[in-house]
Amino acid sequence: QVRLVESGGGLVQAGGSLRLSCAASGRSFSSYGMGWFRQAPGKEREFVAAISWGDGNPYYAGSVQGRFIISRDNAKNTVYLQMSSLKPEDTAVYYCAAQSRGPVRRAEGYDYWGQGTQVTVSS
Repeated sequence: QVRLVESGGGLVQAGGSLRLSCAASGRSFSSYGMGWFRQAPGKEREFVAAISWGDGNPYYAGSVQGRFIISRDNAKNTVYLQMSSLKPEDTAVYYCAAQSRGPVRRAEGYDYWGQGTQVTVSS
C-alpha cells in the first residue's frame, strides 16, 4: 500500500512558476513509477508527466514539454513537478499517482492516487 499526499498548489499569474511535491508513504517507493495527471472542470483527467522507477526516464505530455520538469528523490520518497511559464490552460487539480507497471501515459495504468492539489493560473 502506498499513500500519496500532494502539496504546492496555489494561485499564480500567467508566466509564473510553481513546484508541486508528492510525498509517498509505504514500502518500496523507489520501485514505483510516478506520474502527474491533471483534471480541469468539465474535462477528463489527462497525463502531464511521469518518471520511471529504474533509470528515472521522464515522460511529458506535449502541452507541457519544455515548461515542466518531473524529478524524484527516492531518499525522501518524494516526486516533484516544477512548472514554469504557466498558462491559464494549465489550471486544474493536479494528481500524483504511483504504478508498479503499466502504460505511463494512461491513468488506468496507475495503482495509487493522491487527493490532488489545485493549481490556478490567472491571465
